Amino acid sequence: MTDSPSPPPTDDAPQGRAALGIDHDDAFTDADRAALEGWLGARLPGAGTVRVGDVARPSGGFSAETFIVPLTVEGESAGPGGPDRVVLRREVPDPAVYPQQAPGLDVEVDIQYRVMEALAAHSALPIAPRVGYEADPAILGAPFFVMGFVEGEVPGESPPYPEQGFFRDAAPEQRRSMVEGGLEALARLHAVDWRAAGLDFLVAPGVTPGTAHQLALWEAFGAQELHGRHHPQIAAALPWLHAHVPDDPSVGLCWGDPRPGNVIWRDFGPACVTDFEAASIGSPLQDLGWWLMFDRTMHPDGTRLDGDPTPDEQRAVYAAAAGVEVSAADVAYHEVFAALRYAVIVVRVMNRLVARGDLPADEVIWRENPAATCLADVLEELT
Repeated sequence: MTDSPSPPPTDDAPQGRAALGIDHDDAFTDADRAALEGWLGARLPGAGTVRVGDVARPSGGFSAETFIVPLTVEGESAGPGGPDRVVLRREVPDPAVYPQQAPGLDVEVDIQYRVMEALAAHSALPIAPRVGYEADPAILGAPFFVMGFVEGEVPGESPPYPEQGFFRDAAPEQRRSMVEGGLEALARLHAVDWRAAGLDFLVAPGVTPGTAHQLALWEAFGAQELHGRHHPQIAAALPWLHAHVPDDPSVGLCWGDPRPGNVIWRDFGPACVTDFEAASIGSPLQDLGWWLMFDRTMHPDGTRLDGDPTPDEQRAVYAAAAGVEVSAADVAYHEVFAALRYAVIVVRVMNRLVARGDLPADEVIWRENPAATCLADVLEELT
């Protein structure tokens, strides 16, 4: 399972077991294990006794702690039909990575679980099976949810997946199939009737959802996080974004963070789509712009492996799957807006690390990082 986009590393890559992205985690205590065993025993159908094994945590991400939890289940759920692993997502104590879409939406694992439930009920998208959500922090110290473990592969982002891993090792037709499958899944998500799916909780009372509102929301969020500091790239992008706000041909559910790293892949097709804590109601092109912006960051020198579709080809795949016409000009605005949001997210995350004491107060990563460089590049190229 994956999480919100991590700012690119600023030091040497980790070595040994940490480089694999999995570590046994001391933050999950014996008391947590006992509490989770009781909680799961009451929710797994037919379970008698549940035993939790050695919990591991994938590295990366900032929106929630993610734990891979091996299980031994005694009772009717035991055996081939019962789960032997689940995934637990627990809220972190830091401020949320993303701006609040509506009053009261400040628990990101809650947003994520509610969107997953809606998509499972109102779409054919592959969503991990849900075990349950727990709002009471008394159980594990913070709200959390548990879902089924989905087997598959997740492309790495540091180094970028075209440079290392199963995407690079794939045949050209497999790479093309994978990227096209991700874009087709994105189009299916955008086809969901968000009102019928009960996703109107993502819209604040009195708000007209769409690009203009999202720009205002992110501008205010960025100003809050900058605390009066000057961010050259954000300052350059905002006037252009305000001057060119497009009319939205439609609004609907936006994933918020659509990228190959938020999909679990099996046989180069989507086995599970994940990570909806940044969900909003807005223009579908907002998501397509994020996908293409992130694709840009994974191809920093512009070169592509055989079979890896170009941005124009990806835009055409999405348009065909969604049954709409999408020109390069239509999506250019949303690529710039996506890069702005990415730069703001890095500011937010760096502020959290300073507040934790993990970075010195005078660090400058908040304005000097690949996300800021991406914003400058996109703004120069597409405006």
